[in-house]
Amino acid sequence: MARFRYRMQSILDIKLKMETQAKQEFAAAQLRLNEEEERLEALKERKSGYERQAREQLLGELNCRNMAENKEAILRMDEYIALQRLQVREAEKKVELAREKLAEVMKERKSHESLKEKAFEQFLMDEKKQESKEVDELTSYTYGQRQKEKVAVEA
Repeated sequence: MARFRYRMQSILDIKLKMETQAKQEFAAAQLRLNEEEERLEALKERKSGYERQAREQLLGELNCRNMAENKEAILRMDEYIALQRLQVREAEKKVELAREKLAEVMKERKSHESLKEKAFEQFLMDEKKQESKEVDELTSYTYGQRQKEKVAVEA
């Protein structure tokens, strides 16, 4: 029996490598998004700490300088949080792009794998036809040999 060789195996191998690379890019983008979200949460917690500190200052002895510094810190945290939200949105866009790229690459790989499966099925059908043809030829040959033997015995 002949060996099956897929003509476009090298293309399929490239598609598999591209899929692996796309998975790595997606994982990296997801990791970056997680880091950006963690930074945002840390900034929110820091702002909440400053707000808590402001409330405590109102209850205790009033110090205008500390209150002004605290108010400035809260305003600065608002700016940082706004900037960090932009970073999070940018990271989300990159994750979405990486997801779309991964989906496209996976679709291409799957289509090449289905082509390989169809080529293998065709190969099996061709092998069966060839085997059937060989069996028919062998049967015809043995029948012909028996006929010759019969004629030789009768003569």
